[in-house]
Amino acid sequence: MYAVVRLRGGVKTRQDIRDTLSMLHLDRINHCVIVPDTPNYNGMIQKAKDYVAWGQISPETLAKMLKNRGRLEGRKTLTEEYLAMNTKFKSFDELAKAICEGKASIGDVPKMKQVFRLHPARKGLKGTKRTFLEGGDLGFHGTEINSLLNKMR
Repeated sequence: MYAVVRLRGGVKTRQDIRDTLSMLHLDRINHCVIVPDTPNYNGMIQKAKDYVAWGQISPETLAKMLKNRGRLEGRKTLTEEYLAMNTKFKSFDELAKAICEGKASIGDVPKMKQVFRLHPARKGLKGTKRTFLEGGDLGFHGTEINSLLNKMR
C-alpha cells in the first residue's frame, strides 16, 4: 500500500494533472490517501509526481493516522468502539495491518472518509520543487514516507 500526500498547490497546473489529482481525492495541500500498489494507481501517481510525495506506509504509521486523523461523515472522529461495532476489526492496529497486507481497504469501514487531512510538516519541508533524491520532498520516498507522515501527524 502507498500513502500519497499532496505537497503543492494547483496554480498554473495543467488540466490533466488537476483531473488526476482529483481522481486521487487530493484536492488540497496536506491531504493524504492510501492507495493499493496497482498499475492503474501507479500511472496516476506518475502523472502527478511533481505535486505529491508517496511511499510504502507501515502498519504502525497507518494505525497512528487512523487514530489521530480518521474521520467519519459529519466530521465525527473514528473510534475503536465504532470499529468494533461496524466492522470485524477490534482496534486500529488490526485494521492498519489488514489494510497494509491488502486484505481490507479504507472503504470497508462504513461512512469513513478516504482522505486524511494532515497538519503542515513540523519544522517544515525540505523543498517542494525538488525530488526526494535531490534533497527535496516530492516524489517516491520508499519507506521514508513514514517519517514525513510522522512530521505531519
